[in-house]
Amino acid sequence: MRKKLKAALYDPYLDVLGGGEKHILSILKVLTEENYQIEIFWDEDLTAKIKQRFNLGIEKKIKFQKNIFKSKKFFLSKYLILKNYDIFLYVTDGSYFFSGAKKNFIFIMVPQIKLYKMGILNKIKTINYRFISNSFFTQSWLKKFNIESQVLYPFIESFFIDTKINNLQKEKIVLSVGRFFPQLHSKQHQKIIEIFKKAKQLSILPSDYKLILAGALKKEDYPYYKKLEELIKNNFDIVLKPNVPFEELKSLYQKASFFWHLTGFGIDETKNPEKVEHLGIAPLEAMASGCLTFCYNAGGPKEYIIDKENGFLFNNEKQLMDKIKYIFAKKDLQSKIQKNAYETIKNKFSYQTFKKRVKEILL
Repeated sequence: MRKKLKAALYDPYLDVLGGGEKHILSILKVLTEENYQIEIFWDEDLTAKIKQRFNLGIEKKIKFQKNIFKSKKFFLSKYLILKNYDIFLYVTDGSYFFSGAKKNFIFIMVPQIKLYKMGILNKIKTINYRFISNSFFTQSWLKKFNIESQVLYPFIESFFIDTKINNLQKEKIVLSVGRFFPQLHSKQHQKIIEIFKKAKQLSILPSDYKLILAGALKKEDYPYYKKLEELIKNNFDIVLKPNVPFEELKSLYQKASFFWHLTGFGIDETKNPEKVEHLGIAPLEAMASGCLTFCYNAGGPKEYIIDKENGFLFNNEKQLMDKIKYIFAKKDLQSKIQKNAYETIKNKFSYQTFKKRVKEILL
């Protein structure tokens, strides 16, 4: 009888359950379809939260194991435990270790130099690892850090791709989706609120438009979230939706007319690449859902948005305002941009394309 193939994951940021976590859990989805037994090193069973947030269909096929990386086990003990696996996936927090798994991969979401300092010891530890980047933007920075990697784009669920955008009843909603937190590549919620208020004051947006900010919220980020609530006060045109279930999030995408993504706003990506958007799964989902998508012109979004063809890129607040005015004046262009955006996602970010790429890299 053929031995059951086994794969394991350790992601020290797993409980964030943001776009990056969705990306790496999607790799596990492919592995389950290739009959791999999946185990995740984490001291809490996150199955229910993964199902609620992503609904990837892997929940019954993954098993949580005691987190050996948080214990004080001797490095040889960890090496021998990993020796039981055919594939090991790791998201680094700057630390590295020897792995006995047959194939080892480090999945990279953030091009932050302090995470990838490859002195002699780390080079030895990672000699049997290969690196996977989430975008060409991330890959280009890793090259500057003297690390070679292969690019693996995420996939966008067939639900988005199979839904005919012409049948969607769009409402007067500006949507932005991203984790509520102030660190690193912050989603710039405060700036979005500020620009939304100004756009309505200047009549660039009609007075009956609503802004909805949705995203994950962890307990330690409550102070940041409270500041946003204070900033909004009694403005009922602005709604915060933390920890939205996947079904509700899909509905928001379907209803929204506009999608704004300001991650990296005001940041020079040549100096601080870690603070801009490294890929951007939320803009991809918005494009697939017929939202007119506006992204700050830095990092990952530049790889898939062609300005005024399938979305909009802007460098500052004035450009964002001008391009909103432009599209309101070009009603006939709106459907063309929506269709082009949809085709971009369908052609480049389907599950079939993703699965083929995962198999090329991992198997």
